[in-house]
Amino acid sequence: MSEFSFDQDPFDLFLLELQAAEAAGFKEPNAMTLATVTPTGQPRARTVLFKGYSEGEFSKGFRFFTNYDSDKAHELVRGRAALLFHWNSLERQVRVEGRVEKTSREESEAYFRTRPRLSQLGAWSSEQSREIPNHAWVEERLRDFEARFAGGEVPCPPNWGGYRLIPFEIEFWFARAGRMHERYVFQRLSETDGWRRFMRSP
Repeated sequence: MSEFSFDQDPFDLFLLELQAAEAAGFKEPNAMTLATVTPTGQPRARTVLFKGYSEGEFSKGFRFFTNYDSDKAHELVRGRAALLFHWNSLERQVRVEGRVEKTSREESEAYFRTRPRLSQLGAWSSEQSREIPNHAWVEERLRDFEARFAGGEVPCPPNWGGYRLIPFEIEFWFARAGRMHERYVFQRLSETDGWRRFMRSP
């Protein structure tokens, strides 16, 4: 049996798992798979980075940032998504499902200012998810924006910003011998409900 306890808040428990992954030396322990669905019902997944919690009107959510013109952003208009954190060598994972909403412009701009300058310029250079002729096209755009903002601050692009995924369910998964895994679930029906706590069969 693990030392997992239902007594703590699931957001606090997640941070403990993230800290364990950091201590284990994962290069990007905050990497998470973001799953969405297209308007035609096609599931899609990609890896993004967890960038801390974001406070909503009723509850906080898992925060990430992207280009608002990207494929993922168009799919997030549907308002639902799922996240998966998987730390293979620790034999642990965390699944999160919930509602998605944009962060405020102020929050997006504040985070953008913390990014390395090259990443800031990259946000301007990339027309994310669009078809391009070759990678040289992106490199040329990068040089153009380097010249445009030379010697000055790089502002946050108007089509770039954050999302928060407000969880309705968080599941903590621990691998065990014989595939007798432990699955601890926190579930609620709305943002204002308390958490229902239970275990699932492996």
